[in-house]
Amino acid sequence: MIGILLVGLCVAVAIAVVVLVPMSQDKARARLIAALEERFDATVEVGELRLQMVPTIRAEGRRLTIRHRGRTDVPPLITIPHFSAEGSLTSFLHRHISRVDIEGLDIEIPPDRMRDAGAEVTSGDDVGDNTLARTFVVDDLYATGARLSIIPSEEGKNPKQWVIHDLHMKSLGVGRSMPFQARLTNAVPPGEIATEGSFGPWKQDDPGETPLEGAFIFDRADLGVFEGISGLLSAHGQFGGKLERLDVHGETDTPQFRVVKTGGHAVPMHTTYHAIVDGTNGNTLLEDVDAKILNTRIRARGGVIGKPHVDGRTVSLDVTIAGGRIEDIMRMVVAAPKAPMDGGLQLQTKFVLPPGDVDVVKKLRLDGKFGLSRARFTNPDVQKKIVELSQRGSGKVGDKAEDVDPAKVSSRFDGRFKLGDGRLDIPDVTFDVQGATVQLAGEYGLVSEAIDFKGTLFMDVKVSETTTGIKHMLLKLVDPLFKRDGGGSAIPIKITGTRAEPSFGLDKGRVFSRKPRRSSGSSGTN
Repeated sequence: MIGILLVGLCVAVAIAVVVLVPMSQDKARARLIAALEERFDATVEVGELRLQMVPTIRAEGRRLTIRHRGRTDVPPLITIPHFSAEGSLTSFLHRHISRVDIEGLDIEIPPDRMRDAGAEVTSGDDVGDNTLARTFVVDDLYATGARLSIIPSEEGKNPKQWVIHDLHMKSLGVGRSMPFQARLTNAVPPGEIATEGSFGPWKQDDPGETPLEGAFIFDRADLGVFEGISGLLSAHGQFGGKLERLDVHGETDTPQFRVVKTGGHAVPMHTTYHAIVDGTNGNTLLEDVDAKILNTRIRARGGVIGKPHVDGRTVSLDVTIAGGRIEDIMRMVVAAPKAPMDGGLQLQTKFVLPPGDVDVVKKLRLDGKFGLSRARFTNPDVQKKIVELSQRGSGKVGDKAEDVDPAKVSSRFDGRFKLGDGRLDIPDVTFDVQGATVQLAGEYGLVSEAIDFKGTLFMDVKVSETTTGIKHMLLKLVDPLFKRDGGGSAIPIKITGTRAEPSFGLDKGRVFSRKPRRSSGSSGTN
């Protein structure tokens, strides 16, 4: 929008200077070309320029092209199929142009200037060096069908495009605050934006200091362009400050947010946020993001920052979940009708999402720690095994066994994790039930769902005390192998297979080389 504003202002002032000095159309065309070439440091072509002096003063031109520094290896920087400026003699004498229309403006930023896109359309920040240009005001500017394209450096990739369907600006001029209204299509993610506010006065010596404020509505933004997720996002908010530091407050709603590749369910997501945006380069600092997914709140802060010589931006966040629910998060990433586990969730993690056309699951990086409290498995068979583990670990078997409601037996998990390349690495996780503790380390494939963990099962009692009858007598022979300091037992175990069909077993290779980490005392917590 700023690019279109400045192009429109420059064209309008150039036309005004030409119109106010009596000359032939050919001479006026040559003068217009010279003025624009000086303004943009470019080669300018104007296919046609017509002047009209009665009943109103009007200039109309066609096929205006501006090639920055005469480059022909890329499309023209600026193309305007049709433009016009008009006003009464009285308004011109008072340094006013009543109306400027620009139809089909096309701004194309070549790849080697991508990070300096603003510099191309705002080059020569003086908006004209003479008093006449600086004192002119355009009462109304209308731009229709405008487009700004960022040409990718990689051959064969489609350009990023912002289509500004309608832009209306009032009181364009140096030293003025300029109200605007616009409707446009955003590039990534694609969606429709309606915005209004005011821009200026333009700070020619330091454009980043130019004031800007307003409000916006962003409708039906398609998150499916980011490989690996889907959903239609709607947002609204307000912005204000100066161009290089805009304070933005807003809210978003995505009723059907989904992680695609893991087969997870669509869940509603609502966020409120406060961000600081640098309008000169697009970098964004996220001061506070408060997202809610079902009954779980996720807080985050960080930034969306571009890096030198890298297309796109990297999202870097510090994420915290306090008092969340594990079933809400699992519902997003697990295809099963019901989340495999429920319970309280605490989480802190570094979140890094680099740019690139790669599945989100594969490029996402996480590094943090988590805790689950009062966790229960929703599969009755699995939860029954947890109850059995708790009973056996406490020595409550045979006539000592208790009739326990599986729903009342909960577990606790604590651990660290790293996620990268679609693989979840857990270097240390502890799983507690009353009478038993499991310590594990290993990895899990988010797409393949393959499991590979090794660890140790600590119980409050000896191995032989976990059963009765003949098995009790036979296991007494191996009690010394699994004995741990302070009483109880420590059994090396492994978990392999897949999420749907896990395999639990004794890690026989570590029976004689194990080094139990838990030395004494009761291992269990309820």
